[in-house]
Amino acid sequence: MIDIQVIESVIDKIERLGVEEETVNKLRKDMKDIHFTYCMDDDVCTQVPFREANGFNIYLVTGRDQCVSFTASLESATGLVVAYVDDD
Repeated sequence: MIDIQVIESVIDKIERLGVEEETVNKLRKDMKDIHFTYCMDDDVCTQVPFREANGFNIYLVTGRDQCVSFTASLESATGLVVAYVDDD
């Protein structure tokens, strides 16, 4: 489970530090119990973001049943995908 306040904190940090892999690496070091993935939003395809932010989207993932997949449930979420939105 990932608490909504944690997600808001992640969004705040990314907005302060910038949407880049280095920021996601810092998040990985600071929040070792959450799995972070960084990618382009175009790579996510048909999924609906959990949160849209300035220049990036946040998606939830779960590792239940030994298979990683997207989820809309905070209760089953074990990780976050930070997806950079390229406006070009």
